[in-house]
Amino acid sequence: MAQGNCSNKPPELFFPSDGAGVEKAKNICASCPVKQTCLEHALSHRIDHGVWGGCSERQRRRIRKERRQRRMEKELLISSN
Repeated sequence: MAQGNCSNKPPELFFPSDGAGVEKAKNICASCPVKQTCLEHALSHRIDHGVWGGCSERQRRRIRKERRQRRMEKELLISSN
């Protein structure tokens, strides 16, 4: 994302191998003007590695799971009416 805080940073910063690296990447994302767009891109393309939109791999898995559950609940509610 050309407008992102990451555009002038080395890509490897966003693919850390430890928790300290994840926090460093998330700090760069914190004030990014395209943070939400970046996160949605990673979620919709099921990007499993790295920090995207200020979220770690684990956080994105949790978001996908929560969204899936909400969709299922909504579908169940619609089908029961």
